[in-house]
Amino acid sequence: MKPELMFLLWSVALTFAQMLVSTIGAQLQVGLPMLTGNHEKFPEITGWAGRARRAHLNMLENLVLFAALALIAVVTGKTNEMTMLGAQLFFWARVAYALVYWAGIPWLRTGVWAISVVGLIMMFVQLV
Repeated sequence: MKPELMFLLWSVALTFAQMLVSTIGAQLQVGLPMLTGNHEKFPEITGWAGRARRAHLNMLENLVLFAALALIAVVTGKTNEMTMLGAQLFFWARVAYALVYWAGIPWLRTGVWAISVVGLIMMFVQLV
């Protein structure tokens, strides 16, 4: 398997893990009956659980971009050291992003997000 696809696979696993953390956090705040209901009059999830939810949603947005770039690189045969480095930067920055966001460190969160974007840009530049 190409490294870009391996990092895509691990990014999916990271997204799944973030979903679980977000769900557990919400369940701890509002309880299982509220969480399994229709979410009418659903209270705002706050604190680390709210940050976990927002981190997960942000990962979903970015995963679409990464998946498209990784798949295009592999399908077109344009994988190289730069696409692999871009994939690595994206993945590891997204791991750091989740941890930093859960911890509530805003400036560092933005910095590691920017690193993940650099990874996406590196991949994109190789494909145009």
